[in-house]
Amino acid sequence: MVIESSQLPAFEDILEAAKFLKEKINRPPVDSSETMGKTFGGSVFYKLENLQKTGSFKIRGALFKISKLTAEEKKAGVIAVSAGNHAQGVALASKISKINCKIVMPKFTTPAKINAVERYGAQIDLFGSDYAEARDHALKVAVDENRTFIEGFNDRWIIAGQGTIGLEIMEDLPDADMIVVPVGGGGLISGIAMAAKTINPNIRVIGVQSEKFDSVRASVESGSIVEHVTGQTIADGIAIRRPGDITLSIIQKYVDQVLTVSDETIALALYHLLEHNKILVEPAGAAGLAAILEGKLDISGKKTVIVISGGNTNLLLLSKIIYKSLEHESKLVRIGFKIPDRPGTLYRIAMAISEAGGNIYHAEVDNLDETTPIGFQSITFTVNVRGSKHAAVLFEKLKEVGYDFEVFT
Repeated sequence: MVIESSQLPAFEDILEAAKFLKEKINRPPVDSSETMGKTFGGSVFYKLENLQKTGSFKIRGALFKISKLTAEEKKAGVIAVSAGNHAQGVALASKISKINCKIVMPKFTTPAKINAVERYGAQIDLFGSDYAEARDHALKVAVDENRTFIEGFNDRWIIAGQGTIGLEIMEDLPDADMIVVPVGGGGLISGIAMAAKTINPNIRVIGVQSEKFDSVRASVESGSIVEHVTGQTIADGIAIRRPGDITLSIIQKYVDQVLTVSDETIALALYHLLEHNKILVEPAGAAGLAAILEGKLDISGKKTVIVISGGNTNLLLLSKIIYKSLEHESKLVRIGFKIPDRPGTLYRIAMAISEAGGNIYHAEVDNLDETTPIGFQSITFTVNVRGSKHAAVLFEKLKEVGYDFEVFT
C-alpha cells in the first residue's frame, strides 16, 4: 500500500508539536538509576512519562492532533475508541481544547477506567464485547454525528506529538547511546525514533513488545502488516493486534530492532521499578526494562534511556504482581505443617518464625484437609523474609521445633 506524503509526519512536525505543547503539558524528567547501572554495567536512565498528565504519554499526540482540526471539525466534536490511556488522553485534550468528546469503550471496561475518562468530561458510550466491535461502532458514530475520529497511533499528528519525547530525551541526554521503547501499535516509537535519529543517526532505538502481542516484530520481519497474537498479556497498553501502515513504514526506516519479552519478566520489571526506584508504572510501561532483565539487551558501557510510557496500573493486578515477585525473589515463603491439634503448638511455631526474624504475612488453617490425620490440623504460613539466605536460616530454626514441614514453591 502506497502512503501519501501528506499522511507521513516529518521532523518539522515534531518541532512544531514541541513548540505547541510547551506550556500545555508536563515535561517529565530523565531520571538516572544507579541500581540498574551497577547491576548491568552501564548508565541507565528512565524517561518518566508516568508523571505526564493523565499518567501516560498519550496527551501529547491527542492535543497536537486536535490543534490541527478546522473550526468546523472542532465544533462538531471528536470521538475515539479505547479502554485505556488513549481514552484519557483524548478526553483531557478535548477538555483543554474546549470541544465535545465522546469515547467508545467495550462493555467489559472496568469501572475505574470509565470513571477516569468521565472525570475529564467526556461522554462515555459502552458498546461491544471487544475492541473490534467498539471500534466499528465508533467509526459509524463518527459518520452519523460528523465527528472526527482520533486514531490511537496511525496518524501523522499523533506520531508527531509523541515524537516530542524523543526531542526531550536528546536535549536532556545528548550523548545517549540507546533508547528503549514499549511498542503496541507503534505510534510512540515512530515519533521518538524519527526525532532521535534525525538529531543523532548513530543512536540505537529498540522496541519492546509482549511476546503474546508481537505484531510489529512479525510485520517488520515479514516486510508487511501482519496480525500476530498468541495469547493474553498483562501489558494491555501494548496489546495491539496489528500496527498501522504509517507506523510500520517509520519503524522500518528508523528503528534498529524490535524485541519481545514474557509477562513474567514484565511483572518482575514493574516490581523492580517500584521497590528500587519508587516508580509506579503499568505493565506496558515496564516492557523496556523487562528486555534488559530478560537478557535481551546488552547495555554494558552504554548510556541507555528506557521510556516509562505510563503509570495507570490496575491496583488489584499490582497487588498480585508484588506478591508473585516477592515469591520469585524468595522474600515470601510458604511453609505447610501438619501439627497436633492441641494448645501451644501454633505458638511454638510462631515464636520460632519470630526468633528467626521472619514476619508472618498470612496464616491459613484447614481442618477439612482429607490428608490430615485425625487429631492433627493442617496450617500454611506465608512468611516475609529478606531473601533466600534468610529463608534458609528460618527453615533451620523451624526444624528445632520438631514438626515436619513442607516448603511450597
